[in-house]
Amino acid sequence: MPGIAFGRFDDSFSLASIKAYVAEFISTMLFVFAGVGSAIAYNKLAPGAALDPAGLVAVAIAHAFALFVAVSVGANISGGHVNPAVTFGLAVGGHITMLTGIFYCIAQLLGSITACLVLSIVTGGFAIPTHGLDARIGAFQGLVMEIIITFALVYTVYATAIDPKKGSVGTVAPIAIGFIVGANILAAGPFSGGSMNPARSFGPAVASGDYTGNWVYWIGPLIGGGLAGVVYNNVFMHEDHAPLSSDF
Repeated sequence: MPGIAFGRFDDSFSLASIKAYVAEFISTMLFVFAGVGSAIAYNKLAPGAALDPAGLVAVAIAHAFALFVAVSVGANISGGHVNPAVTFGLAVGGHITMLTGIFYCIAQLLGSITACLVLSIVTGGFAIPTHGLDARIGAFQGLVMEIIITFALVYTVYATAIDPKKGSVGTVAPIAIGFIVGANILAAGPFSGGSMNPARSFGPAVASGDYTGNWVYWIGPLIGGGLAGVVYNNVFMHEDHAPLSSDF
């Protein structure tokens, strides 16, 4: 099986790679704008209220729909990662070089920050909601929750978008990816926040200036994404795959 590859600077700065970084920036910005925007809209419609079942479902659906679109519009240019944990999981499996993956992550973070800063302006200064743990959930519990749900996300990415044996399943990959994110938010949102995405959590933290517990949404998703890459590559994928950044 392919291993982790650092990559070449000329490849990571090629025209195709730069276009991929721009695509990741735009896709992540669109996803975060809709996802965070849905949470702001709920707070406006139900000011001061805790997230109730209807609000949770609305936010989960908004994230699922937005991610489906974000992955779809970026798939043919960058692979539609929209998430540093996905990029890391693919780098661990040798499907993107580490160097190119770093630039992917930078583009994703900038896209998320931009979306949140724009939201703070266009909503008239409404507070940007950040991910946080429930009062009864400790840091370790939240970390494990994020590891599990991100593992599910990246495992789904591998099964539906990366595996050469995917066949016709690959045509519905963005839908499957959006569905697993929506389902995970329904399951984990009230406990860990249901992030699965360091960029999705970092943008609101920057815009609000509140980094409380933000490390959970970095370490948890990166571990979960990395584990999914290791497991799927070594257990279910048998074809050789050269770790070229041009694939994404």
